[in-house]
This record gives sequence, structure tokens and C-alpha cells, in this order.
Amino acid sequence: MTTDTRRRVKLYALNAERQWDDRGTGHVSSSYVDRLKGISLLVRAESDGSLLLESKIQPDTAYQKQQDTLIVWSEGDNFDLALSFQEKAGCDEIWEKICQVQGKDPSVEITQDIVEESEDERFEDMSDTAPPIELPPCELARLEDISETIQSCLTTPLRKEKLSMALESENYIKKLLNLFHVCEDLDNTEGLHHLFEIFKNIFLLNKNALFEIMFAEDTIFDVVGCLEYDPSATQPKKHRQYLKQWAKFREAVPIKNQDLLAKIHQTFRVQYIQDIILPTPSVFVEDNMLNTLSSFIFFNKVEIVTLIQEDERFLVDMFTLLTDPNTSDGKRRDIVLFLKEFCNYAQNLQPQGKDSFYKTLTCLGILQALEITLVMNDQKTKAASIDILTAIVEFSPLVVRNYTLQQVNRTEGERMLLNIAIEQMLTDSEPELGVAVQLMGIIKILLEPENMLTEKGDFLNFFYKHSIQTLIAPLLLNTIGDRPQNEDYQTAQLLGIVLDILSFCVEHHTYHIKNFIIQKDLLKRILVLMKSSHTFLVLGALRLLRKIVALKDEFYNRHIVKGNLFAPVVDAFIRNNGRYNLLESAILELFEFVKLEDIKTLCVYFVETFSKIFDEIEYVQTFKYLKNRYDQYQDRIKDRDKMSLDTGIPIIRGGRFRRDQRQMEEEEEMWFNEDEDLEELETYNSVMNEAVAAVAAAAVAAVAASVSGVANSAVAAAAVSAANAAEAANKLKNSELHVGNVTAVIGGDQKETSSSAVVSGESILKKHQHQHQHHHHHHHHHPFHHHHHQHVVQQQQQHQHANPHHHHHHQSHALQQQHTAATNAAVAAAAAAAAAAETIIKTFATMSSPASTSMSAATTAAAVTASKLPSSSSIFNINNHNSNNNNNNNSNNKNKHF
Repeated sequence: MTTDTRRRVKLYALNAERQWDDRGTGHVSSSYVDRLKGISLLVRAESDGSLLLESKIQPDTAYQKQQDTLIVWSEGDNFDLALSFQEKAGCDEIWEKICQVQGKDPSVEITQDIVEESEDERFEDMSDTAPPIELPPCELARLEDISETIQSCLTTPLRKEKLSMALESENYIKKLLNLFHVCEDLDNTEGLHHLFEIFKNIFLLNKNALFEIMFAEDTIFDVVGCLEYDPSATQPKKHRQYLKQWAKFREAVPIKNQDLLAKIHQTFRVQYIQDIILPTPSVFVEDNMLNTLSSFIFFNKVEIVTLIQEDERFLVDMFTLLTDPNTSDGKRRDIVLFLKEFCNYAQNLQPQGKDSFYKTLTCLGILQALEITLVMNDQKTKAASIDILTAIVEFSPLVVRNYTLQQVNRTEGERMLLNIAIEQMLTDSEPELGVAVQLMGIIKILLEPENMLTEKGDFLNFFYKHSIQTLIAPLLLNTIGDRPQNEDYQTAQLLGIVLDILSFCVEHHTYHIKNFIIQKDLLKRILVLMKSSHTFLVLGALRLLRKIVALKDEFYNRHIVKGNLFAPVVDAFIRNNGRYNLLESAILELFEFVKLEDIKTLCVYFVETFSKIFDEIEYVQTFKYLKNRYDQYQDRIKDRDKMSLDTGIPIIRGGRFRRDQRQMEEEEEMWFNEDEDLEELETYNSVMNEAVAAVAAAAVAAVAASVSGVANSAVAAAAVSAANAAEAANKLKNSELHVGNVTAVIGGDQKETSSSAVVSGESILKKHQHQHQHHHHHHHHHPFHHHHHQHVVQQQQQHQHANPHHHHHHQSHALQQQHTAATNAAVAAAAAAAAAAETIIKTFATMSSPASTSMSAATTAAAVTASKLPSSSSIFNINNHNSNNNNNNNSNNKNKHF
């Protein structure tokens, strides 16, 4: 082989029409060119020695070697060049030189990483013009050559494209499959191994056109046959036997559409090829290596779902059969399994398509059907039913919630879907509790307030009225005594799931679950499980208590104190006997949380009840810290009482302008609260504050209406009504709220706002709350009230010290009258606010201005707030011993103040 022939090349350039132009034949060399200041490729014409090419080897240009004799690169954005060598050796020499200049290993096929998108675009542009790949003749003797050729073409997008075109145009796949039959007939193992490699690599070409050929009804089994002869396996696999004989297609309802039937069969077989036959993607295989195959399956599934949805008769017949009492269990199982696959295929739809799909199923009665199939004894039917319910709930919990709410009027004999799901969860007999865990997930999604819209209140009311009793039944049954009744592992696991759901409710449902736990004394029953022999169940009960404590809710805290509900935790700590384990860490963390968050009610309760038990514990400082905090506050309260007795002047008035002192004293009052009827007092405060919020919102909306120039007598009347009610309610709280020329009087600080402005309801509410919270500490009365008030207070204090019981009786009676009057006024104000809100909303409903939008929002908020208030004051039975805020400034009162 001479140097002349080895370096002999044809030079090609890509023209404006993206066609390769032959620029001449010559000999290539590489040498340093001073003018270009670098190693360059030079091609001199074979005919006259003229210079055809002078191209500097750039350090950042991507050179590509193709088919062993071709080097391709771009000189600029739109100027592509190619050198086609006569001999492989010459190509290798020049390639080594290029790689040397760029500092690359000559074994690479491309010297630079091209951004994939631009690379693909470039090769798509070149694909029509690059020389086509010539495949060896499709003969038995050439199978090895064919395999090597196909293997060599997988290296670049351009070559893959050219190979695909060659395979398609020459009907090459059908010819290869004919050879497969010959090899099988002759038991030609070597040929079969080559065919396995050939077809595996054809799959890796990732071309939809080739898949269409291979997956046709008359070719797919032969393709599967080729893939049975893996050279790395000792024995051929029996994929065809499985697909033809063992995999049976069950037609629950006869499918008359032949195209649909063919598509279902094809999709099953192609899915089998992808999941079972082809090698699973690994770290060595690109994720997108078979993405076109995935797309092929994806679009098939979408088409199947669409064809079934369009066949209304088929779906109606299927659901009729599913809900017919005379349908056999076997037939019902087939229909449910079909529906499960149907739902799986629908996961490929776009959101809009999915919405339409689930609406179709709901209208046809899928949820009614699931009520039947969920309770069937057949495990396959039940599991498939749960999968269907999961798919529906995950896509649209609203559909299931609305269906559940329609079942409110069902009789005892007619079970509700939600209760059926709970019952099935609680009766799961599988050791792994697969059904129970899956149903728990469904129930949590349905109970998640974050994904609830308008149905939130209704659905939670439904759940706590009709379903939670079913959920906690096994818990109540197992905690009748002072220790768990049934300690078998299955029961413990199911109780663990119940605790998990209850913990979820505590975290997300606030007052619904709080009312239920306190009314039913449920926490006490839950903490019986602290004596379980199963540590995971003990931890589950503790976790629920920890979630309750984390809320820092005084209702819960007082419930814990009243029921002595830390006792089971302390007992578990003692039984653990200092072992360093998860249980001990969890208990310590609970008390550490009480310490860090300064939950005073629980701190006082804990120290007074259990401090002797924990005095000796040295390895954590939590308990010592709690005891020290308790002692500090005890000393402080004694000092304060002593100062009050010595001077006869409330200590609070002395520090009225000292913010830190005032806050500290407020904490003291909250800490040492000894009033048993604090709950009624808090409820009264809550009602008053909510009334103020409602009235403020309605008032603001009414003012804004007048400011925006809307002449409407109904709005004006509503505004006046709200204002009058507000005045009546708030006079008892030493504050007034007027509508019109908006005036807010907070204590003695009067602030006026002209009718051209809107006062924020929220800011008014904050001022009210601020005033109520610090009423004991600093009354800013009108100047002409101030001295008289102080004199009265001192007289009252002296009177109280002289005859506390007498004072107590009168004060309690007077306070009860005050509370009742205030509450009635609050309710009236709220009703007026709601009426105002409704009128204003109706007025602005036809307007679309920004002002009207904000009106509507504010008044809607007012209506919602007002709707939460009680309809009469009869719910209060106020007989506590608190001093009235407006008439008494007694510093010895230890009750929570307004």
C-alpha cells in the first residue's frame, strides 16, 4: 500500500441546498502553516497539484470519524466539509493528527461534545445528503457482517439515520426474519445468536418506522423469536410460548371493534418486549436509548382509551353487568381487572383528557360499582378495586367527596363508600397489610384540607358525624381496661394505622378533631396503648400526643391536665428503666418541647405532679430546667401579691408604660390560672373578637360603597344597621365603631378618617384585641372618667379584702349579666354584619370594577365570620369569678383577662 493511495481523498462541501458537492480528488497532508499559525489539513489536487483545502485544525472544532473512512467537520456555521479516504489507514493517520492537536484519545469517534440539540439538527440536515449505507446482502453466510455493520452504525445520529433508511427501503427486516426461520429449521445456533444481536441493535436505533414493521401482526412473533436466542443465556427463553399459550386475553364484555382488539393485543406484546425481553436500562445505557419504544406504547394506550370511551354501548353494557346481582364472581373479577388496566392506560392522558375520562366513569357509576367489588372476598377483585379507587382519588378527590356527601341520607342498611373503605382497611388479614396501607393513603387524601375547595366544611362534618366512629371502633374495643385487650401482632399493626390517621387529623383538622377528642375523652383511651408490648404501637400513641402538644392549644393543654394524661407517658418512661432507645428519646423530646416552647400550663402540671420522679435524673437537664422555671414563677407571683397587699395599689398600674414589665406580668397571669371556668371565658372572648371582625369587615365594605359613589339605599341601610349593632356590642368593651364618616375610638385615643378613605377591618380588630389583652395593665379612659374610676377600684379592693366572699357573690352576678348582655350584642352585631355583607355582595355582583371586587371579598369574609357565631347567648353558662374589665382593675385577679 503506497502513501499515495493511503492519503488519497475526495473533498466534499455542503452547499446552500444542503447537498454534498464534490470539490475534487487529491492527497491530504497535515503540516504547520505560518500564515494560519497552527497545524493545518492540506489537500492538493491529484490532477494539477493546486491547493483544494487549507484548514487549520482548531482546538474547539468537533471533528467526526464515520464508517472508518470519513472525517466530517464544520468550518463555520453553514460550511460543512468532509474528507472521504480511499484507505482506512490514511483516515486513521489524519485522525490521530487531529486528536493529537486537540489532546484527545484517537479511539474517540468525535473530538468534541456537541450540544445534543444542535447536533441532532445538524445531522437531520445532513441526513438527506450523506452517502447512503450499503448493507451486506441478506444471506446466511453474511449474518456476521450484517451484525457488525449494524453495530458500527450505532455510534452517531447520522449513521443511525442512514441505517434506518436502508433497513426500511430494502425490506431488510422481512428478509432477516426469513433467515431466522431457516436458522431455526437448521438448528443453526451461531446464526440465531447473530440474529439476536442484529435485532437488539435495531431496537437501539430508536426508529418508529422500524417498530411499525417489527410489531405488525405477521412479524411480531418472529421478532420475539429472534430475541429468545441470547448468546449469554444457556438455554433459549420461551417468550413466544408465553405470549401465544399462557397469556390469555379475557373479554369481560365482547369487543366488536376489530381495530381496538388488534391494538390491545399489540400493546400487550410490545409492553412484554420492553419489560421482559429487552435489557433493562443501566448506568451504562442512556435513559433515552429506547424512548421511542416507550412513546410507541404510550400512544397506543392513549388510542385504546379513546376508542373505548367512544364506544358508549360497550361501557354501558360493562357497568350494567358489573352491578347486576346475578353476575358471577368470576365475570365480575374480569370486568374489574379490565377497568383497572383501563385506568392504568388513562394515566397517559393529558389532564384535560383525564378529567373527561374520570367524568365518564363517574357518570356510568364506577363508585357505586366499587361499593360492591370492595367487599368481595376474592383478593384479586378487591386489590384491583382499591387500585381503581386510588387512581380516581389521586386525580380528583373532589369527585369521591361529592359522591360521599350525596350518601348522607342513606339508611343503616346502606353502607357508605367511605365507611366501606375504612372497614376494609380495618379487616385486612394480610400479614404485610398491603390493602390497609393503600386504603389509609386514600383516606388521608380525602381528609386533606389542602386539596379541598368549597366542600371542606361539609365533608369534614360528614366524616366526624358518620365515619370516625367506624375508624376508632377497634381502638375503643381494645382499650376498655387500663391495658390493651388484644396484643396479637395483626391487631397492633391495624391500631398503628388508626393512630396514623388520627395523628393526621390532629395535624390538619383543628377544631373538628379537637372537639371529638375532648368530648369522647379519646386521648385517654389512646394512651392506654402506652402499655402495649409492641414498641411501634407505644411510639404511635406517643407520636399522637406529641402532635397535640405541638399545637400549643390551651383547650388541649387543660384536657391533658384535667385527665392527668402525662401519667401513662411517665409510667412508660419508668418501665423503660433508663434504657437508651427510641422510646426514651421520644419521651425526652416531648418534655424538651414543653421546655423550649415554654408551655406553661403543661410545665406547672408536670412539675407539680411528677417532679419527685425526675429529680434524680442527671443525664439530661430538661427536668431541672422545668423545675427552675416553675420555682421562678412561684417566687414572682408571691412577690407580686405581697407588694399589692402592702401598698393597696395594683402593681400593674405602676408599670403601665413599661412594655417589658407589662408583658412579663401578662405571662404571670396566664401561667397561674386557677379558674375552673376559663373555657367559658375564652369562648366569650372569641365570640366578641369574631363579632368585631365581622362588623369591621362589613363596615369597611359599606364605607367603600359610599366612597365609590354607589347610590343604593339598601347598602346605606345595611351600613347603618351594622354600625348600630357594632356600637351596642362595643360599648361594653370601651370602644366604638361608626360607619359613614368612619371614626374609631379605642380607649381615649380618638382617630377620625374622612369619608374619602377606607379603614381596614383588620387593623380595627388588632386594636380591639390589643386593648382587650392589656385591659388590666393600662386603661386609657376618657379624662373625666379617670380619677373616678381609680377611686372606685381602690374602694373595691378594700371591700374585697374586708369581705371577699360578699364581694365574690356580687361580682360574679354582675359579670354574668355583663357577659350575657355583651354576647347578645355580639350576636346582633354579627347578624347585622352578615345582612350588610349579603346586601353589599348583591349590589356589587353586577359590577366589575376593582373596587367592587375588593368589596365582595371583604363582605364575603364578614359573612363567613358571622356564620361561625352562635345564634343565641343560651350556650353560655357563665358563673366564673372574673372582674369585669370596664369596672374593675383588680391586680389580684388571676384569671385570663380580656
